[in-house]
Amino acid sequence: MDILHTTSSGDLGVLALGLVIAGVVGGLVAGILGVGGGIVVVPVLYHVMATLGVDQSVRMHVAIGTSLAALIPASLVSVRAHHNSGGIDGALVHRWAVPLLAGTVIGSVVFATAGERTLTIIFALLALPVAVFLALGGHDRRVAAHFSERIHGLVLPALIGGASATTGMGGATLASTSLISYGARAEVTVGNASALGAIVALPAALGAVVAGLHATALPPWSLGYVSLPGLVLIAPALLAAEPAGAALAHMIDMKRLHLVFAALIAIITVRMLWDAFT
Repeated sequence: MDILHTTSSGDLGVLALGLVIAGVVGGLVAGILGVGGGIVVVPVLYHVMATLGVDQSVRMHVAIGTSLAALIPASLVSVRAHHNSGGIDGALVHRWAVPLLAGTVIGSVVFATAGERTLTIIFALLALPVAVFLALGGHDRRVAAHFSERIHGLVLPALIGGASATTGMGGATLASTSLISYGARAEVTVGNASALGAIVALPAALGAVVAGLHATALPPWSLGYVSLPGLVLIAPALLAAEPAGAALAHMIDMKRLHLVFAALIAIITVRMLWDAFT
């Protein structure tokens, strides 16, 4: 079924608005909280496609693939800005690169072979703890004063790469929360997370394209599991909103903002789970 031919122009306007809102909110989350925008983009895009009637068998795959693709330009711009300001620990990024890529490849395989319900559950199992992390004060929470060498150099980046590619959150979301939890310096956390997110985004997005090349019931103008209209609308909104979010972070009550975004993430994720099981 061609969704564009069976949907009114008003509904298509709502679609475009929903995609832009997904990008703007995702960019604000990335800029204000430093946890990456994918954690918001995926569920919002999922619900937008549900409203349009995109088949549930591909809905989560397309939301994840489109999120990964949309995060590529935002990650690259962020990396450049943080590199120019000295906000990236090159040694850490170098140590993490290979295991991060290895995890990304494994996560892409899981993404390609898993069903919609499985992907939704995996997303929820990662997104809801991040929401709790934010609600409890996020940046002030530590589970250890520093990384152990084994976790620091191999296990954690591989897990981050795998989980990011499977869920579409992008590496920045999980990298930033992990770095903060293990006592990384605040001044380099966001920059490092952006660099790690850039390493994950491109191969994971390519994996989503390849995985969906022969999929059926995709929305119109999809390249594999990447919606090109979604990419075109979300990516610029992410780019525009992230600097604004970073500026707002110095002007507003962060504790209340953590609670607001934590509630938003929890509500849209739980609703997505509800759809998967009903």
